[in-house]
Amino acid sequence: MLRTVDIILIALMALAAAITFQIKFDAEKELDKVKDLEAEIRLEENTIDLLKADWSLVNQPARLQDLEEAYHEQLGLEIMEADQIVTPSELPALVVDLPPAETDDAASPDTTTITGAVDR
Repeated sequence: MLRTVDIILIALMALAAAITFQIKFDAEKELDKVKDLEAEIRLEENTIDLLKADWSLVNQPARLQDLEEAYHEQLGLEIMEADQIVTPSELPALVVDLPPAETDDAASPDTTTITGAVDR
């Protein structure tokens, strides 16, 4: 009888060791995934920083002024005067000038139906 109990205990210890090893292996695999994701995040952050630096170089006012002077005839850009600013009523397409929208009886809401706690 003692040998049977010993064999069962040895088998349980071997099973516990196998389960522990499997958990450790899975945890290390997940840790590798986390490290890979962190490396990707660092790469993306570095790329964003590089793009911001590039944008600040490209968007410098002196550089833009030089480009405007070089391509002035092709671009046809002029300095904006104060009298060029218009009010909304001076814009060509006003909402009031648009034709009225056609209404469809099927699309109109049913005024007899009350839903939820909304009073009509």
